[in-house]
Amino acid sequence: MSAIRNPEVVIVGGGIGGSALAIALARAGIETAILEKSTMHIDRVRGEWISPWGVAETEPLGIYDLLREAGGHHVTKHVAYGDDVDPATAISEAQDLTLFANAAFKPPLCIGHPHSCDALNAAAIKGGVELLRGVNDVQVTPGASPEVRFHHDGAEHRYTPRLIIGADGRNSIVRRQAGIELHRDPTHHLMAGMLVDEIEGWPESVQTLGTEADINFLVFPQSPKRARLYVCYGIDQKRRFAGADNQARLLDAFRLRCVPDSHYIVNGVPAGPCNSYANEDTWTDTPVAPGVVLIGDAAGHNDPIIGQGLSITYRDARMVRDLMLANRHWTPALFAPYVAERAERMRRLRFVATMFSILYVEFGEQARMRRIKYREERMKNPAVDPGMAAMLGPEVVPAEAFSEEAIERLRAA
Repeated sequence: MSAIRNPEVVIVGGGIGGSALAIALARAGIETAILEKSTMHIDRVRGEWISPWGVAETEPLGIYDLLREAGGHHVTKHVAYGDDVDPATAISEAQDLTLFANAAFKPPLCIGHPHSCDALNAAAIKGGVELLRGVNDVQVTPGASPEVRFHHDGAEHRYTPRLIIGADGRNSIVRRQAGIELHRDPTHHLMAGMLVDEIEGWPESVQTLGTEADINFLVFPQSPKRARLYVCYGIDQKRRFAGADNQARLLDAFRLRCVPDSHYIVNGVPAGPCNSYANEDTWTDTPVAPGVVLIGDAAGHNDPIIGQGLSITYRDARMVRDLMLANRHWTPALFAPYVAERAERMRRLRFVATMFSILYVEFGEQARMRRIKYREERMKNPAVDPGMAAMLGPEVVPAEAFSEEAIERLRAA
């Protein structure tokens, strides 16, 4: 077995969370290594929208400017098109996302996932982090003296760091090998996404989310000519965007009567794969074990319908960084504030995702009337909208708003 330089911290997973945390630790003088399975980051139709509260988390991590330089694009207006509102009314009621600056938040930031990963990887290497790509057969042994074994460049290696960070996504090897249980909600709906170029004419400042007929649609511009598209649809249509012509069928789904500029989308050119996946929430009660801490999707993920994945991950990285720097005795007890805050954060975001699923991924006339009623109530009293938790953070909305009674009232509407 080959022995290589032994770091204080080993991070399994070189994506968004692992790289962001590695950069922050290295800047504090903590010797850190990243083990990453892939040899290059590719478009897997992952989250590329960062909510205002998530953008705020990138600043103390020192990576906001890095993301902007890598192509991060702020969207400044939200138009809530849909079959529950006249298009002219939707435009007149557009939400000015720059107003969040009054609460010290920048507007949402959109950036391609591979671009983010590449930029963060480069910054980590420049900061002294050891990044190993093409790693496989990772074996984690938790405990007071944790160990990780792996294969790289045809040889087996071993690290004995002080702490192992699991940042290896939804199917986390670290989570399974640390014996941390993952809870899972039933699948609410399916979601397909694709990156599209040559949509000049669609306003680069405008994002939208709405429902028409039997789809929930989302558009997030990344530049004047590029946007990430998503379509949510019922689990009874699992083959809807499968097959060789799925890109064309996803574009065709954007022939929307309720969106005046949708023809710009329909005439766009696919710039990446069209992938579909099941949407549900997962969570861990305690994303910590002796010698191991989980962050990002490895610790449980929120239903992507509300686009909180990157924001969750950046807060995870920032909180774990802060605790590690405040006390260099990295026992599970040290991370208790992170465990408690994340549990409540994810509980609230599960509520918001459930609410959005009921509102926007249920179809038919009764569902449309529910959306009309909800829109009217929200316009009269914006404070009734727990969806603001998805913009400004789940902690800004009173705890009593996230109740089962509220969900039951919505379902009964």
